[in-house]
Amino acid sequence: MLLEHRHWPAWLLALLILAGCSDSPPVLPGTLEWDRIALPAEVSEPVLRWAVDEGDRVSAGDVLLELDGRRLEARLEAARGDLARTEAQLAELTHGPREETIDAARADLERAQTALEQAERDYRRSSELRRQNAIAQATFEQARASRDQLRAEVAALEARLRELIRGERPERIAQAAAEVAAAKARLEELRLDRERLIVRAPRNGRVDALPFHPGDQPPVGATLASLLVGKTPYARIFVPISQRATLAPGDRVRIHVEGIEAPFDAHLESIRSEPAFTPFYALVGDDASRLVYRAEARLEGEAARRLPAGLPISAELADDR
Repeated sequence: MLLEHRHWPAWLLALLILAGCSDSPPVLPGTLEWDRIALPAEVSEPVLRWAVDEGDRVSAGDVLLELDGRRLEARLEAARGDLARTEAQLAELTHGPREETIDAARADLERAQTALEQAERDYRRSSELRRQNAIAQATFEQARASRDQLRAEVAALEARLRELIRGERPERIAQAAAEVAAAKARLEELRLDRERLIVRAPRNGRVDALPFHPGDQPPVGATLASLLVGKTPYARIFVPISQRATLAPGDRVRIHVEGIEAPFDAHLESIRSEPAFTPFYALVGDDASRLVYRAEARLEGEAARRLPAGLPISAELADDR
């Protein structure tokens, strides 16, 4: 439902009356805006502190606020432990066993070989006695089982000693190296997550909003801070279809800001190629069903830098455009 005329601001009614006069330059309604940057929460952690206040000017890299990092610190410690473990395993495989380990394996083999020699002699003696029926069959079988067991033990110790002398297989070393690389990547990812808990300004600008207070826990994706950036604001204006063909990016316009007497020079930066519905404050009479084209004009001059966003404006084409 359209708003009744008595609810419209007086300046808008006057603006629309001027726009309908054929002997007056076209006056285009709009609002004053700044380029905005919204910094979202990448993790859901409580706000620990603010480092700035709304309205403060900040430079690129300045700290805006900090989230609680205790949970990530614990994960970082676990990741550092995993990295240390995998690096130690890789070093052990790369350097091979210590000389003391090889000496111990060689001594174990020698003891087993000596025991096997004794077991071989016992087996031959038991075999001879069994042929003479001098011992029981069970005693002979026990001697044979002891000999076979020691043969297997000697074979296993010989294989172990050869493995220690030759070192690890290249495939196992490559696998251990890959585990080290993966542990480093996990640690680096957690470091980046920890750094992002300290929210910094990506560009020079002014703090527009800090929606969450210390102690609040914003959800993932919520805007933690909103910055107004750019050297000057821009006017978002609405061009009626009757004026669309006469405008092009680069044209000079003059911006009148509500409450400020002196106008501001501006240049048209862009104008949409597709129309949009007319805003409610531009509807009047037969024009209520017409479409308009949204355009943006960048204000110029040092005075424009102090203007806040959201002020109503009117724009008119400059004579020297």
